Order: sequence, then C-alpha cells, then structure tokens
Amino acid sequence: MLKVRDRDAPVTQEGLIFRVYGYDHPPTACVCDVEYAPETIYQSSDPRAVRDGLPIVYYKFYGDEGLRFVMEKYPQYTFFHEPLQRRMVGVREGQLSEVRRPDHRFQLLFSEEPDRMIDATISVVEMVMEVSGLSYGDFGVFGSILHDFYNEYFSDIDLVVYGRRNLLDLIEALKCLYEEGGPLANEFSQPSQHLSKNWRFKNYTLQEYLFYEERKMIYAVYDSPELGRKVKVEFEPVKDWSEIRNEYDPRSRITFKGWTRVEATVAGDEDSYFTPAVYLLEDVETVSGARADDAVRAVTYVEEFRMMAREGDRVLIEGMLEEVQTPKRTFHQITLSYVPGEKYYDQVLKPSTLPPVK
Repeated sequence: MLKVRDRDAPVTQEGLIFRVYGYDHPPTACVCDVEYAPETIYQSSDPRAVRDGLPIVYYKFYGDEGLRFVMEKYPQYTFFHEPLQRRMVGVREGQLSEVRRPDHRFQLLFSEEPDRMIDATISVVEMVMEVSGLSYGDFGVFGSILHDFYNEYFSDIDLVVYGRRNLLDLIEALKCLYEEGGPLANEFSQPSQHLSKNWRFKNYTLQEYLFYEERKMIYAVYDSPELGRKVKVEFEPVKDWSEIRNEYDPRSRITFKGWTRVEATVAGDEDSYFTPAVYLLEDVETVSGARADDAVRAVTYVEEFRMMAREGDRVLIEGMLEEVQTPKRTFHQITLSYVPGEKYYDQVLKPSTLPPVK
C-alpha cells in the first residue's frame, strides 16, 4: 500500500520529481504532476525553470510541458485510471527511489547546518506559532526547500499547514500579523504590483482575482532580516491523515456529459481549502449548456478557484458536467480541471455578488 497525500513528492530512479495530486489514488499508485527533471534527461530554455542549488541542475516544468514530456519520453510513469477510463500521469510503488514528505523535511531543518534560507523559514513559522498556538508538527515545506535546491537570493518560502482546524487558526493568526504592520504582510494588499500579470480567464477578472487572493490570507511577503530581501511566502493547505477519505474505486465511472454554466448556493465548504477543492451545492439553476440542476457538488483542480466561496454564498460556476457512478450511488458534479486550449479559461467558480472594485 502506497500511503501518500497532496504535496508529497515521489522521486524516480532517473531523478524525475513528481508531486502527488490530491487524495484519491489506487492502492499501489498515485496520480501526480511531474514538477522537475535533472539536466541529464531534460533541459529548458525558459529562464524561470532553472534550479541550480545542487551540483546537478534541475529544470521546472510549466503548463503542460511535464505531461507531454512523460507521455513522449517516460510513458511508464502513467497508469490507466479506471473511473475516468483514460491514462493519467502517475507512479507506482515499485518505481520509486524515495518519497519526499514536506512534514519530514521540515523537521530535518532543525538538525542541519543552518543557513540564511533555513533561518528565514523557521522565523516565519515561529512568528505564526506565537500568535496561533500551532506547533512545529503542523507544518511542512515544499518547492525548492523540500528538494534542497533553493537559492538564497531568489527562492520563495513554501510552507504546508496540515489539517482544516489548523488552517483556520493560521488564517486568524495571519490576519493579526498583517494588521500589526510587522515584517509579514499580505502579498495582495498592494494589488498594483500584480496589474501587469498576463490574465487570460474570461469570466473572472484580474480585479476579482486580486480581491479574492487577498481574502484568502495564505499568500504573504516576509521582509526578511536573515536574507536581506523581501521573500514571498505561501501557506499551502493539506489534509491531515485523519481527514482523508480516498474515493478512488476501480468499479466507479466518471463520464463527461457536457459543458455547463450554473448558479448555485454553497451548502458546504469544509473541503474548499484543499486540492481538489470541493463545494457542496444546493438550489442549482442552469444558466446555459448541459442541464445541471441536480448537480450535488463542484470539484475544482484549478488553484485560482480554491477557497473562493463560503457556505451560504450564491456562486457562478462554469465547467464540465460529469456523471459519477459508484457501486453505491449515481450523482452529477461540475468539475473544473485541465482542459486543452482556450476552453480552460472559460472555467469559473466565484460568488455571483461581486466585491467592490479596488
């Protein structure tokens, strides 16, 4: 049995670094994104892609580069997903050299020779702990710190916080820290810094994005005395082991029924913080496309629409209507996920009452 959860990082013998995607996996494999590859098997001309903190240079994949690379060069890192009836990028238990876990890596920071990046990371966590009551065991690290190829001059601080209750406590602590005006600030409190962003979503404006990203609280900037610069900090919500309910069942089938646009009321939001974000729905009204009045939930893998709406909100949703058949029941859901081409940018999940424009 392969025990993994979102943000864990399986590594293959070739040095390919994957990221576990979500929580629904077959017993001996896991659905993944491929995130990094060593220069021995892949090189990119994108200047953003270089990770040179180790003797071997790594390159980060962007967009669908990793998907295409695996499908063309390493198809052994795919498996047949029975519910979707198609091949997915993923790894099997016997294909791994290791699984890097954010919580384990964070604990190792305290036993390693410290440097400025590690000192800054620990400072951020301790600042939050002092206000929130959270403990060291509630955190992990991902990104370049997890893989030990960070650069003190350029890298961000990417943190995991485990568990729904801990996340809510963290958000309250961040509110206090932001209001104090200390070294930790909300990244989106100065939206003008993001106005040059290449924005492509058609039903979700850049102004709306900036408003909701600020409201999420989990994106910060730390004015670091250790690094002598301002560094972005992300707090990534990941489920505690006790909160995970694996829905993967080889007997289930998920069938695409058409593109739909609806308005609905959020009946439950407790899983809206994670990847995938799940919103329970009621009072669904089809606006256009496939009729979806009986959809019971929206499931979004698109990061922009995580933590977007709260219980009781009236929301606008556009995405793929799917029929889910399990051994116990059949229901409909609206899924927002990777869609080839421009259709990806038609997707939306947002409150239908728009916030005031800043």
